[in-house]
Formats: sequence, structure tokens, C-alpha cells
Amino acid sequence: MSDAAALRAIDDAEPHWQRLHPATLALSIVQLGPRTLNFIPALAAIGIAGKWAYVAPALLLFLAVSLVFAWLHWLRFRFAVGADEIVIESGVLSRQHRTIPFDRIQDVGIEQGLVSRALGIAKVGLETGAGGGKENDATLDAIGLDAAEALRATIRAHRSIPAAVATPDAPAAVPAEDRLLFAMGPRRLLIAGLFNFSLAALAIVGAAMQFFDGLLPFDFNIFNPVDWIDLTERCGLDSWLLAHRWIAGLGAAISLLFIGFASGIATMLFANWNFRLIREPRALRRTRGLTTRTDVAVPVKRVQAAILVTGWLRQRFGWHELRLQSLASDGEKEKDHQIIPFGTLAEIDPVLGEVAIDRPAPGGPWSHSHRIIALGGLVGGACAAIGGSLAVFFGQPIGWIAIIAALLIAAFALIGARFHQWIDTGDMVAIRSGFWKPKTTLLPHASVQSVDLKTDFILRPLGLATLVFGVPGGSALGAHEIPAIPLGTAKDLRARILAAGARA
Repeated sequence: MSDAAALRAIDDAEPHWQRLHPATLALSIVQLGPRTLNFIPALAAIGIAGKWAYVAPALLLFLAVSLVFAWLHWLRFRFAVGADEIVIESGVLSRQHRTIPFDRIQDVGIEQGLVSRALGIAKVGLETGAGGGKENDATLDAIGLDAAEALRATIRAHRSIPAAVATPDAPAAVPAEDRLLFAMGPRRLLIAGLFNFSLAALAIVGAAMQFFDGLLPFDFNIFNPVDWIDLTERCGLDSWLLAHRWIAGLGAAISLLFIGFASGIATMLFANWNFRLIREPRALRRTRGLTTRTDVAVPVKRVQAAILVTGWLRQRFGWHELRLQSLASDGEKEKDHQIIPFGTLAEIDPVLGEVAIDRPAPGGPWSHSHRIIALGGLVGGACAAIGGSLAVFFGQPIGWIAIIAALLIAAFALIGARFHQWIDTGDMVAIRSGFWKPKTTLLPHASVQSVDLKTDFILRPLGLATLVFGVPGGSALGAHEIPAIPLGTAKDLRARILAAGARA
């Protein structure tokens, strides 16, 4: 081989290195705002020491050093996309070289914040599914949106290559086209927001009004009927007010409802704007978000369970939420994937069919947990009633609040016990629970890795036990369990589920 040919072969072997988008530096400047807050205690210490002249230079030095390190990080970070792998080199003082084969990448997530969308860039997350959590995944902080979509298409095309070679008798399978399974338009988002009434927003508004009360040129609390009365009197409507004093209370109630509904609608719009759920050859892909646009895929084969959540009022109008428990987590804040935030059962059933999970037929033979599960709430209510009674006995009228709360706690415990149900369909166990916020968990037998049978000094004399199911992937909605069922039934169900898992 000639020297020219050898050099040409070396050049062909050398990967085509790329850098992050230059807008990464602009993002670093934006991120300096929150980071500067961490430096405020040091600046305060300088000021307390009487060195006020050094506060501004220290802040400028901190910003300059941060920008230099951001520039060095951008300069020393590079990646290359090969035919079947992606190579990433990073590190300023110590270099890290990482090679990720496309076959190891479970998902390519694309996320765009408000600034990123304005700059036309995106954050790309490469989920490898390796043990140890998110730190074993890879991230490209900022590349062009077109480059991000091209990278995802390249990896997806590689993973969609048929394993078998086509023959005249057995032609190669053609990957199925993407199909839209579910979408949410503005009208659906508005309806969902109305059902997403938020009491937390009332607390935030109330706290803000208390905080800024001294700065406002007037004293008016929209939640206080007395302030509404004062406002009406200042408008010269004294005589009218005497005949319609109920208007003050109505105004305060309307304010409460307006803020609660407005916050619910705003939350739904920001989180789920232009929501789309698409069926790809290997995964369900969800895109959503107004200011922060996220693009997440849920591999179908990694789905372990389905969770249907609704509300006391939502259920009466036929609205439900669908979450999928998967081995691929939905980021750090949410372990379960919210696949349908607000839909009907007719819209949810086809999505469940895509992951091979079916809801039990309506009117099936559901079994109830023993009413003993209400004992905890009854004991709590009794303690509250005793405390309230003692307070009233010693002349404290506030004790009546505890007595009323005790009655409510006991009532909710008794009512909630009626809604603990379960059914085994042969290849899946379904669990219902909750009165105010009903939840139905659908657990295929093959997904259950362990079944713990628990009993205690209360359940044992009654011949009862609780089954706790170990399902990989974790759940943000609590443990999956069937409480207080007959011991013989629990043992039989556990044996059948473990046998199904062994066959799988």
C-alpha cells in the first residue's frame, strides 16, 4: 500500500467530530442568573465584614470565571456520529472518551426550553438503560434542532433494520409507519384545565398578598368578604349594600373559584400544549409543552404496568388519565409516563392495546378487601375526637374543629374501605382503590418480579394477609398491593403470579 493510500485510510477511520451549537454559550449566560444566587451568601459575608468596595469586583470576577469555564467546556466537548455508534469526548482538566453503540440506546429524547426554541436548538438525551440511574446516560446539551432530529432518525433507522435477510420465500419486514394515537387541542386543554382546579394557587396568591401588603397603596384582600363590603361603601353603594350584603360573600367566593380555575387552565396549557402521542415501530412517542417542549419515547417492550387515574368529579363525566410504568423512567421528577393526561376510556383502550394490556370487562367479579383496612382511619379519628373533647372540656372552643375533623376522618376511612377491590383475569391482576381520586392499576402477571405476603397481629387472627407486588421501574403513585384478603386466596394468587413470571 502506498503512503497516500495509507494516509487516506487513516483519514477515513478518523471520526467526523462535531461541536455543540455556539448558542450553548448563550444558554450558559442565561443559566448564570440562578447560579449567581448561590454566590449571594459570599457577597453578603464580604459586605458584613465592611468590605463593600469589593462586592462588585467579586461578583464580576465570579461571572467572568463562570463564562470562561463555560467556554472551555464548549471548546473541549465534541462528538461524532458513526455508522452504528456515537462517540463523545468531554472534560476540561480530565478527558473522558465514551463510545455508545446505537444498539445500546433505548431512546433519544429531545427537549426545548423557551430560550432554546428561540435559538433553534435542542437538548438531546441518550438513554442507554444501563444500571446506576441517569448518570450512565449521555446528554448533548445544545445542538441544532435539525441535527437533533437527524440524529434520532439515524438511530431509529439503525434499530429498525430487520434482523433476517430477505428471501423470496420470506421477504424482509417493512417497518410500520408512525400512527397518531392521541392528541389534545385547545378545546380539550381548556376542559382539562377546568377539572384541574388548584387549591395550591390560592395559597400562593394569599401568601403573595400578605408579603406585598405593605407595598400596595390600598388594603384589599379578594378572599375577605369584609373588604368587599368596604369597597362597596367607598363606591357610594351603602343603601344597596344593606339590602344585598350577600353580594360580598359571593364576590369573595367568585375570586376563589376564578383563581383556582385559572391556575388549573394555565398549568394544563403550559404542560400539555400541542400534546401528541404517536405509535412508532418500537415505541410510543409523546411530545408536549408550551414553553418547554419535550419529546419522550416509551419503548413498548419495556412497559410493565398501566395505571388509570381519575377524580370523583372527573369520573362522572367519563374523563381519565393514563400512566405507564416502564423500565425507562420519565425524567427525575416523574417515574411513570403520563401517556394520556385527559381522555375517555374509548381513547385509552386503543393505547392499552398497543402495549398488550386490556382493562377488565365491565361488571366483572371484583373482590373486596376486608373492612378492617378502615381501622387506621378510625383510630386516627378517635384520637382527634378525644383531643378535641379535652380542649372543649377545658374551655377551648377550638376543640370543636378537632371533633368535626374526627368525624370526617372516620367517614372517609369507612367510605374508602369500600373502594378497595381487585380481580384476577388469568394473565393480569387489576387493583382499584381510592374514593376521592380513584386509581386502577393493571399488572400483567409476567411483569411481576416478586410477591410479598404480609400479615400482622391484626390481620393474622382474622385469617387475612396483604399482597405486595414488586414490579420493576418504580411508581410515582405508591406501592401496588392488595390489602386484607383471605390468607388462602392470597397464597393461591401469589403462586399463580409467580408461576406466570417463571414461564415468562
